[in-house]
Amino acid sequence: MAMQLGYTMMTEQAGPKDLVGHVVGAEGAGFDFAVSSDHYFPWLDEMGHSPNAWVTLGAAAQATSRIPLMTYVTCPSFRYHPAVVAQQAATLQILSDGRFTLGLGAGENLNEHVVGAGWPPADVRQEMLVEAIQIIRSLFDGDGYTNFRGEHFDVESAKLWDLPEKRVPIGVASGGKQASTIAGEHADALIATEPKPGLVEQFDAAGGTGKPRIAQMPISFGTDKAAAVSRAHALFRWFGLGWKVNSELPGPTAFDAASQFVREEDVEGSIPCGDDVEAVIAGAKAYADAGFTHLALVQIGGDQQQPYLEWARRDLMPAWREAFGS
Repeated sequence: MAMQLGYTMMTEQAGPKDLVGHVVGAEGAGFDFAVSSDHYFPWLDEMGHSPNAWVTLGAAAQATSRIPLMTYVTCPSFRYHPAVVAQQAATLQILSDGRFTLGLGAGENLNEHVVGAGWPPADVRQEMLVEAIQIIRSLFDGDGYTNFRGEHFDVESAKLWDLPEKRVPIGVASGGKQASTIAGEHADALIATEPKPGLVEQFDAAGGTGKPRIAQMPISFGTDKAAAVSRAHALFRWFGLGWKVNSELPGPTAFDAASQFVREEDVEGSIPCGDDVEAVIAGAKAYADAGFTHLALVQIGGDQQQPYLEWARRDLMPAWREAFGS
């Protein structure tokens, strides 16, 4: 099964200028697409960064010419009103000459608590996401002015004055049946972080058949495997907690406490570490077998991007094309 290879701009582990330089390098190395996290906080203090994703993506759109760009993901419900998200996405689509996809999700307390709007239960957050998508889609339609009266959002006579020639596709993040159903009913693509076949099956059942399914997988490349394992543990030990836990934790201190008993060997067992191409391919095959069409790798460590990109171009890319035919 063909599966495209993606690059992740991790805003939690590098500053904005470095992130733009990294995605330029990813385009040069031959990656098929790039995604960017959209955070206000890093998960752990050790990660050390969290610049504004939209400003950074605007710069990336101007610095690159080929590689598709995507938010992975933006929450259109707390820090941003959906009408503002629609305007940002339409503008970025123009700047990128049609290379942008708007990835949306129900959010994480880690990032959204900063505006002081509280953190409602997951089912309410999903209701808010659906309303937000409806507003964004209406604004993308460009048919006059949008007025909306919802349970969670109101819009008064909104209109996007600069709409791109190519409509912005919308992806929706899922970790379970409810979100996959929302994605199938309201989105142009499914977004996930785990190779669960059920997510794709539920997406298809709700109307997603034939649409892209985009996932993400962390790796820790390095010629010194022990150092790569230690780096993955230091920066990504929270990853195994699962998104139902991660979405509720309020800040880096909470993530540190929740992951304090995660050992290096636990991380090594779940994240490919070192420079073994076959280990990465084996991990990626689980996503291909689950029905995903795109997989964005996360290289752990902001200061490791250049050697990672060189290795990806020289060693990983040929093996990937042979394994997945993309």
